[in-house]
Amino acid sequence: MSGVQMITVGDDDGDQRLDRWLRRMFPHLSQGRVEKMCRKGELRVEGGRVKASTRLEIGQVVRVPPLPDTDHKPTPLRDRVSDADAKMIQDCVIYRDDQVIAINKPWGLAVQGGSGQTRHVDGLAEALRFGNEDKPRLVHRLDKDTSGVLVMARTREAAKSLTAAFRHRDTRKIYWALVAGVPTPYLGEIKTGLVKAGGHGKQGEGEKMIAIDPRDIDGTYGAKRAHTVYATLYRVAGRASWVAMEPITGRTHQLRAHMSGMGHPIIGDGKYGGSGQENLGDGWGAQLGGVISKKLHLHARSLSFEHPTTRKSITITAPLPEHMAETWDTFGWTEDLAADDPFESLQ
Repeated sequence: MSGVQMITVGDDDGDQRLDRWLRRMFPHLSQGRVEKMCRKGELRVEGGRVKASTRLEIGQVVRVPPLPDTDHKPTPLRDRVSDADAKMIQDCVIYRDDQVIAINKPWGLAVQGGSGQTRHVDGLAEALRFGNEDKPRLVHRLDKDTSGVLVMARTREAAKSLTAAFRHRDTRKIYWALVAGVPTPYLGEIKTGLVKAGGHGKQGEGEKMIAIDPRDIDGTYGAKRAHTVYATLYRVAGRASWVAMEPITGRTHQLRAHMSGMGHPIIGDGKYGGSGQENLGDGWGAQLGGVISKKLHLHARSLSFEHPTTRKSITITAPLPEHMAETWDTFGWTEDLAADDPFESLQ
């Protein structure tokens, strides 16, 4: 057991409920235990009795009674999640059961920490416990500027099963994108290899991948085989197209590099399409101009996998992010125009 602790409410912790503040400090505490400590008068603020719903003020001193060893270590300040961030990430949840949780990852939110990344899904997962002892574990990732379905495991056993499924390609992922020009044939496969360009960092966001001819893969140091199937669903004259893509392999920036390599970069992709280059109708350029957002138009629409416990097939679908939904509305497209499986004729 720990001893009595006297903790001062910090500058970043004011105007929040006592129970939320305490459980963020001591993640193993249950809500029931917090309320019991309040009823018995063991938990006090400035020496007075309190309720679990009491709101704290900056500078107040909270008396925390002796806690079991598993509870008494406060969560490091860097691991705490603000109320605003907690609400944001909880609002992103699109699926949850005892083993699995999935969010519709927003555009611009990194999945893991890295150079200059202090706000990311892995850190915000503290707010996705929903009563569990441990926070959800990452089992795959998306690029920072790619939105859509991101699955996490809520138990160690689920993490082991899902990680193996992703490693052995026993999952199915379908992405939606807006690309420059009109890919032809409308339904096809891309099998160009990918190799990292020289002079870039070791981590994903710092890399740039170059598409190379399949015949050159074996003779190119560091090159890896990559396979994408795509379907052109709708188009805006010759300027842009709504494309569905399924990555058969899972290489860094695979979809972005493959579409750029065939002359149809994803709209908003400065890395692979030229951030300042506007599409003038010739099938090139990563920006459409006008009211169309300059953000990357790439969205992980659906993810199918075998549930780690029930072994039943499950498919999770994520609605478009705001900037893509606005683009779709501008072009008169709706999400229900796309078939659940746009690649059925390839199977």
